[in-house]
Amino acid sequence: MAAQSFLSESVLGWSIFSIVLLAILAFCWIYIRKFQSRQESEVVSTITAICALAIALITSALLPVDIFLVSFMKHPNGTYKDWAANNETREQIENTVLHGYYTLYSIILFCVFLWIPFVYFYYEEQDDDNMNKCSQVKNALKYTVGFAIVCVVLLLIGAFVPLEAPPSQNSTQWEKVQYLFEELGSSHGLPALAFSISSLTLIGMLAVITYTAYGMSVMPLNLIKGTRSVLYERLENTEDIDDVEHQIEKLKSKCQDGRPLSSRDRHNLQELESKLQVLRRRGRHLEIAERNCCTKVGSALRPIKILLGIVFILVALLFIIALFISNLDKALHSAGISSGFIIFGTNLTNPLNELLLALQPVFPLDYILITVITMYFVFTSMAGIRNMGIWFFWIRLYKIRPKRTRPQALLFLCMILLLIVLHTSYMIYSLAPQYVMYGSQKYLVQIPSGNTTTDTTRTCDADAPEDQCTMTRTYLFLHKFWFFSTIYYFGNWAFIGAFLIGLVVSCCKGKKSVIEGEVEADDSDISDDEYVH
Repeated sequence: MAAQSFLSESVLGWSIFSIVLLAILAFCWIYIRKFQSRQESEVVSTITAICALAIALITSALLPVDIFLVSFMKHPNGTYKDWAANNETREQIENTVLHGYYTLYSIILFCVFLWIPFVYFYYEEQDDDNMNKCSQVKNALKYTVGFAIVCVVLLLIGAFVPLEAPPSQNSTQWEKVQYLFEELGSSHGLPALAFSISSLTLIGMLAVITYTAYGMSVMPLNLIKGTRSVLYERLENTEDIDDVEHQIEKLKSKCQDGRPLSSRDRHNLQELESKLQVLRRRGRHLEIAERNCCTKVGSALRPIKILLGIVFILVALLFIIALFISNLDKALHSAGISSGFIIFGTNLTNPLNELLLALQPVFPLDYILITVITMYFVFTSMAGIRNMGIWFFWIRLYKIRPKRTRPQALLFLCMILLLIVLHTSYMIYSLAPQYVMYGSQKYLVQIPSGNTTTDTTRTCDADAPEDQCTMTRTYLFLHKFWFFSTIYYFGNWAFIGAFLIGLVVSCCKGKKSVIEGEVEADDSDISDDEYVH
């Protein structure tokens, strides 16, 4: 009976995970194809982008399965179920999830440090018409070696950073060397992999602060405000064209008698002609948008967009409130900066944490909610990237536009989204720490009452006995190194600040154009070339 119960619950968890896996693959294919350039469609870059994004989302999808398995080991009264009473069985279940993380994180390292850089540099070299395929591959490999060296360095640092207290100063050199090798051997490479992934998650944290925080404010407000009227924009654009043409004619009239224009006038004439070219392109795009069925359908669905915008802004505010409460709880009740701000118990009521704990016993509901949260982060991140573009400090590298994104930009986009989704696991922990650590597990505590003892159930926390509560593998990966947890803690405050700034900026901005981002004066990418449909 115990074996059947274990089998049925395991099959349920992994079956839903398989369904989500298929949904993730379908989503990634549609998502990448939507932004892929029609003129520069490349099979290798498309497959690379789809696989990279899918691996990141699949890794996040393991989180609810991990929590489900540790939660369903116990009854609501705090005792282990029959099939989980044996410690070896529990360890076997935990190792299944652990091996899943090992595999997916190893693939992520391969994508970030080898495959994506190689494909990116390969297409960068393709821009040179005089270079053959062999030279392209050789140069791409040469640049990729640098990323591989960084990966090896991170793995070595993670492998040899001691997690336990080192031997005393009186120990011999051999004992110290032996201690380091025992640390490496006993972990089976887990710290090495955890350190590398944590380093990538740190970069993902910067991307979340930059893009996701802004996207969480700009996406719902754009839905609420809507776009400008295409008829009004065409009228305004026509007036601008007439005005610029009049200025050009006025400048050209100065040289009708054969006199050359001054350098200042020639410069102004060039600027006006460039502006006129952009305005004419803009007029053609507006004409296409006016005839487009999607524009008319969008106008008809305006009430639904407003409703979605209100829902999204309320969800964003819920996340910010939950994140603020969690960080405040850590600041007031954690063990301090030297422990990575680990909370020993939940002291402040966190609404999102309580919601997930309430939904967790009915497994698909919390799985759906976690998936929705992950997708919400992806969509808001994409909204932030599309509005801001891909920047390196003050230099804009690429613009992300539907059906006109270059292969290199597509790879950059997926790299950023991959790193963002990696950081999503820690974001979800920050939003609901109790849920991510132990799920809905409880344990028995014997309280003396006169000459007898009374059994009382308590929710599992960091003070619980190790043999009574099982931590998720996700939590162990996130908190293998205390200094990363400390950085993530301060990053959460920066995220809250960036969201509030983005909210103010988004509120101050007016309605966006119906052809927002399609025509700009500084267009230089091939993905920005004129197109007609």
